[in-house]
Amino acid sequence: MPRPSKPGAIFPYELATSLRCVTDRTRIRPLQQGKALNAVSEPDHRRGEAGSAAVEMALSMFILLSVLIGVFELCLALYSYHYVSEAAREGSRYAIVHGSTCTVSGISCTVTAAQIQTYVQNLGYPGINPSNMVVTTTWSAYPAGGSCVAVGCNGPGDLVTVSAQYSFNLAIPFVNRSALSLTSTSSMVISQ
Repeated sequence: MPRPSKPGAIFPYELATSLRCVTDRTRIRPLQQGKALNAVSEPDHRRGEAGSAAVEMALSMFILLSVLIGVFELCLALYSYHYVSEAAREGSRYAIVHGSTCTVSGISCTVTAAQIQTYVQNLGYPGINPSNMVVTTTWSAYPAGGSCVAVGCNGPGDLVTVSAQYSFNLAIPFVNRSALSLTSTSSMVISQ
């Protein structure tokens, strides 16, 4: 079908497509000439909600950041627990090589519980406060119920047990500050 020569004249098939209607929840409106379907203006019931997106974003970011900081704190607590268990093992290793028969150039290198605590506190892990660490060391016969090899049960073949306890200050937003008590124990047989 030939197009009319007059500008602005519409053929019947063009008329049908130009009178398409767009629906929304409130009313049916004819599509304006020259505008695409997605360019129709917002319905009237949404005009009063202009600032709600900002409020919703602020609330959701508040919750998201609180959860994120809480996860970081729990990861730090897990790191601290790993440190406590490693500190107990290091303390027991230090104690097993410094038993009652330990000598270096004829000088005794036997350690006490206070020296083991000082050794463990000076290991120097980053992010760990050594003053929050308490280390207790006990010596006993091995196997349990037997008799000690040396006086004080600090001889080769006796058992040394090192227990490390660390107070981790948990700081999660909007949760009361509390301290987690992280404890680990390591036992080894004295070698010298």
